[in-house]
Amino acid sequence: MNEKEFLAARFEEHRPHLRAVSYRILGSFSDADDAVQEAWVRLNRSDAAAVENLGGWLTTVVARVCLNVLRSRETRREEPLGVHVPDPVVSSTLGADPEQEALLADSVGLALLVVLQTLSPAERLAFVLHDMFAVPFDEIAPMVDRTPTATRQLASRARRRVRGAAPEPDLSQQREVVDAFLAAARDGDFERLVATLHPDVVLRADTGSAASSHEVRGAEAVADQALQFSRLAGPGASSRPALVNGAVGQVSFRDGKPFSVLGFTVAAGRIVALDILADADRLAQLDLVDLD
Repeated sequence: MNEKEFLAARFEEHRPHLRAVSYRILGSFSDADDAVQEAWVRLNRSDAAAVENLGGWLTTVVARVCLNVLRSRETRREEPLGVHVPDPVVSSTLGADPEQEALLADSVGLALLVVLQTLSPAERLAFVLHDMFAVPFDEIAPMVDRTPTATRQLASRARRRVRGAAPEPDLSQQREVVDAFLAAARDGDFERLVATLHPDVVLRADTGSAASSHEVRGAEAVADQALQFSRLAGPGASSRPALVNGAVGQVSFRDGKPFSVLGFTVAAGRIVALDILADADRLAQLDLVDLD
C-alpha cells in the first residue's frame, strides 16, 4: 500500500463520523457529502504527515466548510424560504443500517433538525459540535471567531431553542400514539384525532414549492388538516410504516410511487410535531425500496 492509498484508507475510517457531523449541521445529504468531499480535497493538499490528530483535524475542516455553506445560504436568501423539512433518514421498522445509525445516534429527529434551521450559523455549529459530538468550546471558538466563553453562550442559547424537540425514546410508546392518530384519521373521527395531539402541535409540510408548502399550529387545526389529507388520498394510495430519523413515521405512495414521508415527534404521550416531505424531486433521491 503506497502513501496515498494509506491516507485514503485512514480518511474512509473517519467518513461516517464526518458525514454525521455535516448532516446534522446542514440537514441535507447532498450538501453533507459535498462537505466531506471538500475535506478529502483539503487533506490531499495538506501535509498529512504533520497532522497529529487526523480525526480532530478533519472534523474542524468539515465544520468550517459547513459554516461557510450556512452563511452562503443566508446571503442568497433574498425572500423567505417558507417551510423546509430537512432530508429525512428513512429506514425499515426493523431498524437502520450501520451507515444510517451513524447519522442518527443521539436521536436526531426531524423536528430537532427543523429547529436547528432557525438558529444562526454560529449557534448551530456550536450546539452540534459541543452537544452532539463533545467538541470542547476552546476548539470551536476559532471556527466561529468567538472567545470560548462567548461560544459557550452560543450553545446555551441554541440549547434553549431546541428544548422539547427531542422525541420520546420508547418506540413502542411512539407507535401506540401514532397508531391511534392514524386510526382516527382513517375513521374521520375529529375528536379522537385532537386527543392524540398536543395543544401546541405543529405540522410542517414541504412540497418543494413556496406557494404550497405550509405550517399549521394547534391541535384542532392540525386535526382538520389530517382529515383533509385522508380524504384526498384516493384509491391509488397506500402507506407503509417506517422509521424516520429513528422515530416512528410513515411513507405514503400513490400509484406505486413515493408521495410523502411523514415523521412524528411524540412527547409525554401526545404528538407534538408532524413533519411532511412531499417534494417529488427530493423523494426520488431517497432509498425507499426496503421498507417491507
